Amino acid sequence: MATNAKAFDKNNNKLLGVAGLGWLFDAMDVGMLSFILVALAADWGLTSEQVGWIGSVNSIGMAAGALLFGLMADRIGRKNVFIITLLLFSIGSGLSAFTGSLTVFLILRFLIGMGLGGELPVASTLVSESVPAEKRGKVVVLLESFWAGGWLLAALISYFVIPEYGWKAALLISVIPALYALYLRLKLPDSPRYERIKDVKKPSVWENLSGVWAAEYRKQTITLWVLWFCVVFSYYGMFLWLPSVMVLKGFTLIKSFQYVLIMTLAQLPGYFTAAWFIERLGRKFVLVTYLIGTAISAYFFGEAESLALLITSGIFLSFFNLGAWGALYAYTPEQYPTIIRGAGAGMAAAVGRIGGVLGPLLVGYLVAQKTSITSIFTIFCIAVLIGAAAVFFFGKETKNTELQEK
Repeated sequence: MATNAKAFDKNNNKLLGVAGLGWLFDAMDVGMLSFILVALAADWGLTSEQVGWIGSVNSIGMAAGALLFGLMADRIGRKNVFIITLLLFSIGSGLSAFTGSLTVFLILRFLIGMGLGGELPVASTLVSESVPAEKRGKVVVLLESFWAGGWLLAALISYFVIPEYGWKAALLISVIPALYALYLRLKLPDSPRYERIKDVKKPSVWENLSGVWAAEYRKQTITLWVLWFCVVFSYYGMFLWLPSVMVLKGFTLIKSFQYVLIMTLAQLPGYFTAAWFIERLGRKFVLVTYLIGTAISAYFFGEAESLALLITSGIFLSFFNLGAWGALYAYTPEQYPTIIRGAGAGMAAAVGRIGGVLGPLLVGYLVAQKTSITSIFTIFCIAVLIGAAAVFFFGKETKNTELQEK
């Protein structure tokens, strides 16, 4: 029995490592985009509205990818979609390093977004279906923690590479390791739960889309959609603009990269504490607590005038926000049975990405209107509190519950 348990843990660790590597490189791309936006604005003479559109087109692609690939995951398997999405992301990211046109760059950001948006909910679904109930939340949050590693690498590459060699070199650096992750993924087994139902007659696309609105799932679907929208709207509105906000507050490009790097380090303890709490105190506790912490941090970050308060509130913003993200990815696949789990998680993520479209656009528009950073971050503070309230009042606790098969 002990040997079987060790083998099982070894397989879980391998799955976590392979899935996590892809997650890390996706995060590296999103993280670098936030730094590249500052360099692109200077390089191409972009307006704040155009900068906002780059972030938003990325999220439009993520919304389309989450919906399309979530549906595909229930029909052709989690592993196959896992490979397709990383391939799409890698090709788009590599090609974008060679463009000198904003239009072409936007098209490629859409394709990159599709790969990224499709991968994340499918990855969390695959991992959720492959580990036992008592470890599921912790393992999925640890999967999400690779996102912090990706952001950290993005901050390091941006700090050392972009000022010296330019943003195109930074993009090329991100593609090479992603292709290695793709190679590892080819040998990955599919979800055992999906394997058990893969020969069962699959619901049609319409049955999948309508299945998440069946009477027994309607309440959690509404809760998830509100939660995802609020979290993604605030995250992409705040974090894609973080280096730019630092510049707006009077810091140089180099200094803003340096300070964001310090804030990024706080993401790791945010994930690890969330992973520790999630199996002890439950999904709802972690989501509500960490979202309230995010809202308070966002408010003080917007208010900050001194460097000390700016960095401190930025550290807490990273800590709480990314811990909440880990719990969100653990919580979402647990709401649906295997037959519609990919569709349910993908549709919730797609609705969230609509928020990801609006967040950066809103910031770009408000900055152009000379709206204060304090007012902008207050909007995100309120959005996060709405998400926390949705989970607190309507969310279903899923700690230690077995996933439904059908």
